[in-house]
Amino acid sequence: MSAAPSGTPTPEGRDQSGVLPARLLTRPTWSRTQQVTGVLRSETVGGLLLLAGAAVALVWANSPWREAYATLTGTYVGPEALHLRLNLAHWASDGLLAIFFFVVGLELKREFVLGELRSPSRAALPIVAAVGGMAMPALLYTLVNGLSTNGAPEGWAVPTATDIAFAVAVLAIISTHLPVALRSFLLTLAVVDDLLAIMIIAVFFVDSLNPAPLAGSVATIGVFTLLVRRGVTRWWLLVPLAVVGWALMHASGVHATIAGVLMGFAVPARPEPGERVGMAERFEHLWRPVSAGVAVPIFAFMAAGVSLGSGGIGAALRDPAGMGVALGLVVGKLVGVLGSTFLLARFTRAELDQSLSWWDVLGVALLAGVGFTVSLLIGELAFGDGTERNDHAKAAILLGSLVSAALAAVVLRARNRMYRRIEQEETTDQDADGIPDVFQEAAADDTGVRPADAPHQH
Repeated sequence: MSAAPSGTPTPEGRDQSGVLPARLLTRPTWSRTQQVTGVLRSETVGGLLLLAGAAVALVWANSPWREAYATLTGTYVGPEALHLRLNLAHWASDGLLAIFFFVVGLELKREFVLGELRSPSRAALPIVAAVGGMAMPALLYTLVNGLSTNGAPEGWAVPTATDIAFAVAVLAIISTHLPVALRSFLLTLAVVDDLLAIMIIAVFFVDSLNPAPLAGSVATIGVFTLLVRRGVTRWWLLVPLAVVGWALMHASGVHATIAGVLMGFAVPARPEPGERVGMAERFEHLWRPVSAGVAVPIFAFMAAGVSLGSGGIGAALRDPAGMGVALGLVVGKLVGVLGSTFLLARFTRAELDQSLSWWDVLGVALLAGVGFTVSLLIGELAFGDGTERNDHAKAAILLGSLVSAALAAVVLRARNRMYRRIEQEETTDQDADGIPDVFQEAAADDTGVRPADAPHQH
C-alpha cells in the first residue's frame, strides 16, 4: 500500500510522520475494542458495587445508628510491633487499595508496552487530556484556597483524580451506547490519570521517611520482579512476597499502595513464545474482579460515611477546601480535559473523527469529573482521617462527582441516537465470522488484507 500524502490521515489516525495525530478519537482496532469492552464490563459491575457501598455508608452515617458505623470503622486490629495496628478504615485505604493499585500497575504496564500508550499518535490525546484534567482542578482549588483567609492549600490534589469505575457505572445507569472510540479514550485517560495520581501520592504525601524499611521493601519487590520475569506464577511464593513488600513500604512512611503499583508494573506484559496473552493480562484478569468487586467497594463503604447533620453540604461548601474540591471536579476537570483536547487539535491541525463532534468530548470531559476512590484517599492523606476538613472534602467529592455525572448524563443522553447508529455500524457482521465488518474494512485499508482472509488465532 502506498504511503499517504502529507497531511492525509492514515487509518490509524496518524499523519505521514507517524507522530502527530491527524484525526482524534478514531475507532480503535478490533483487538483493542475487545479489550476495552472486557475491562469496562468488569469496571461497570465494580462501579455499581462501589456506588452501593458508598450509599450504604452515607445512609448509615446519617442514621440513628451512626455511632455503630463510627465504632466499626474505628476498630483497631493488627500487630503494633510491625506498625500494622490500624483501624478498619485504614486497613481499607492502605491495605485493600494496594490491590486496586496493583491492578493499576498491571494496566499501566500493558498500556505502555502493548496498548494505546506505546504509540505517540495514540498516546498524545489521552496524555494531554489527563495532564490538563489534573492541572486545571489543582489550579482552581489553589486559587479558591489561596484567596481565602482560612484556606487549605495542602488539599490541592484532591480534585485531580478520575474514578473510571464510578464513571462507567454512570454510563450503565443512563444506558448510553457510547462509541468504542470514546470508551477507549476514557479508559486510557483514566489510566494516565491514575499514573499521575500515583506520582503525586509518592512525591507529596510521604510521612517521616524511614530508610531501613524502605530498602527492605525495595529489595523484596526486586525479588518479586526477578521471579515474575523468570515466569514464576506460584501464588505461595508471590503473595507472601507482595505482603512483605507492602508491610515494609507501610513502615517506611511511603504510602503502602505504592508497593502495589511497583509490583504490578514489574509483571511482564509481552506474551512469551506460544502464549496468546502476557502475564500482566493474565494477572489482571485474575485480580481485577477482586479489586473491583471487593477491595474498592469495601473502601468506599469505609470512607464515604460522612455525617451531613452539622451543616451538611452547605458547611462543606462554606469551607474553602470543600468549595475548591467541588469546583475542581465539576469545572476544573471539564475545562482541563476539553480545553487541552481542543488545544491539541488546534496546534496539530488535527480534526475529530468524522462520526463524532465536540459535544461528545464535552460529555466525556464532564464524566472525567467523577472522582471518588483516589480523591477520597488523597483527601485523607492531605487533611487527616476523622478531621472536620476531611469530612467537608468527602462531602464535596460526593457532590462534585454527582453533579459531574448528572451533567454528563444530560449531554451523552442527548447524543444517544447518534451513538446507537455508530453502535449498529460497529456490530454489523454480515459474513458472520465473529469480526464486525467495519473493523475488517479498516484493517484492509491499512494492510490490503481483510482479517477474514488470514487464519484466525485462537
